[in-house]
Amino acid sequence: MDIRKQRLDEKTLGTFSEERDEYERDYARVIQSPAFRRLQGKSQVFGAGTGDYYRTRLTHSLEVSQIAREVARRLGKQYDFLARKEHPGLILDPAVVEIASIAHDLGHPPFGHKGEEVLNQVLTEEYSMPYEGNAQNFRILMFLEKRAGSGSGLDLTAAVLLAVNKYPFGLDEPGRLKGVYSSEWGDIEQIRRLWKMPVGCSTLEAQLMDLCDDIAYSTHDIEDGIRAGKIQMNRAFFEDSRLIHHLVQEIVEDKGNSGVGWGEVDIPAMVKQVLMSYFEQWEALYASYDREASRTRREMKARWVSIFAGKVGIIDDTTRSWKKVTFVNNGQQDIELLRTMEILKKLAWVTLIKDFRVQRLQMRSEIMIRRLWDSFKVPEYGRLIIPPDWIENYEQHKNKWSWPRFVADYISGMTDAYAEKVYAELYASKSGSIYEMD
Repeated sequence: MDIRKQRLDEKTLGTFSEERDEYERDYARVIQSPAFRRLQGKSQVFGAGTGDYYRTRLTHSLEVSQIAREVARRLGKQYDFLARKEHPGLILDPAVVEIASIAHDLGHPPFGHKGEEVLNQVLTEEYSMPYEGNAQNFRILMFLEKRAGSGSGLDLTAAVLLAVNKYPFGLDEPGRLKGVYSSEWGDIEQIRRLWKMPVGCSTLEAQLMDLCDDIAYSTHDIEDGIRAGKIQMNRAFFEDSRLIHHLVQEIVEDKGNSGVGWGEVDIPAMVKQVLMSYFEQWEALYASYDREASRTRREMKARWVSIFAGKVGIIDDTTRSWKKVTFVNNGQQDIELLRTMEILKKLAWVTLIKDFRVQRLQMRSEIMIRRLWDSFKVPEYGRLIIPPDWIENYEQHKNKWSWPRFVADYISGMTDAYAEKVYAELYASKSGSIYEMD
């Protein structure tokens, strides 16, 4: 059998009709899962339910999948070595990349990055256990989501599991901030050994998904910011020394950014250049579209997606004897475009996440998650107020499911609105009918 299409739970093989490909089954399992549906109620930048226009985790994931699938299809025609399928990790199947993209954010808790930060703090401080969104993806895909007859969650193919695994490490390794929890890492590591994956390297499909996630973030979130008025499309805003200072500070302090060689450039000068280039492009389009802001906004987003997606390519990663998916210009990594994307990502972060109103919402979110945690963390009391089906599931698996991890799984699966509802039932004076369905 094709090792890319193998599943961890062999008992479920042969129980389906032969009408669908294995990846088609994976796609159906993900989009029909409750975890995927709940993405519609989880924040991307603005709180879910803020308005009809703004993106949620669901729409973001769909947009990433669209970009990734099209880029994978183009690269398959562009690079001859892909057709030779020399190694299971050096293949770019558009279907696999699409599935990984729609599944890449399943592990994010309510209230965006603030929810992830708070859950990690309480688990680490009280139990020396981490919480991390990418690791939680695998909790969901391989354990929490249930499929009849499977003991491995959704029991996805090996190719899809490794395509989601952009941080191919065990999270319990010293110094690791991102990776996979030990409860799921054993199975992922087993697949990697079978594939003979180089240590620390991710598949081309995982690399492409990750890059397309950045493309979407650096273009779509800015579009939302412009629409919300947080990014003001005037020269004074883009020339503001405070904005430039904040962007430079975010770049310097981001330790995950070292791969694009910031030490080789004048960071403030490049930030100013990118911001002014972006604004001047806006001015030209705005004039050509009869000063219609909504059309200009959409066209700016589309053009930058096209610029980034069109430059995605594959080069040799000589330091790892592997291949690397990145921006490519004349056969070499396009460092300048990578830096440009990072600046636009920081623009979205500084103007949206750092906005004082968003910070107020995040403070409110932190209070809610901490109080939910305090309500559930003691088993004797938590059992009384957590839904019975969750408790039954815990009882069946408690030999490999600690109570703190169980509570974190329960809270992280909530949508923003459901977290607020449960919080209101526990702490507000009025919370609606007790007969509402959970």
